[in-house]
Amino acid sequence: MTSDGIDDRIDVRGPRFGAALTAVVLAAALISGSGWLLACQALVFAVGAVAGVQRSPYAWLFRVAVRPRLSAPTAFEDPAPPRFAQSVGLFFALVGLASFAAGAPWLGLAATAAALAAAFLNAAFGYCLGCEMYLLLRRAAG
Repeated sequence: MTSDGIDDRIDVRGPRFGAALTAVVLAAALISGSGWLLACQALVFAVGAVAGVQRSPYAWLFRVAVRPRLSAPTAFEDPAPPRFAQSVGLFFALVGLASFAAGAPWLGLAATAAALAAAFLNAAFGYCLGCEMYLLLRRAAG
C-alpha cells in the first residue's frame, strides 16, 4: 500500500480495461483525425507513465465503476511493465501530435494507428507489447 492508499499491485483485468478505453479513444482520433482526442489520450498516457498506472484516470474508473461489479481478483501483476507501456504509448501519441502540428498528417495517423494496434492487442488478447518490450529490455540489461 502506498502513502496515498492505493495498492501497488495491479489487478490484471485493470490494464485490459484501460487498453479497451484507449483503443476506443484512439480509434475515434484516427477516424476523425482529431488532434484533441489524441492529446487527451496523451495526457492519460502521461499520468500513467509518470504517476503510475494505478493512478491513471482509466485505473480510477476501473477501481470505482468496474471492479466492484466483478468477482475478487485472482491474479495481480507488477506495475512496472504496464507503466513502461504507458511511456511507449505516450511516445507514439506525442509523435502523432507533433506530426499533426508540423503538417504531416500521414505520420500523425500512422503513429495513432500504431498505438491503436498495441492497445487493441492488449484489450482483445491480453498481449501487452509495451510490457513485452520492458521484459526484453530488462533481460538484455542483465
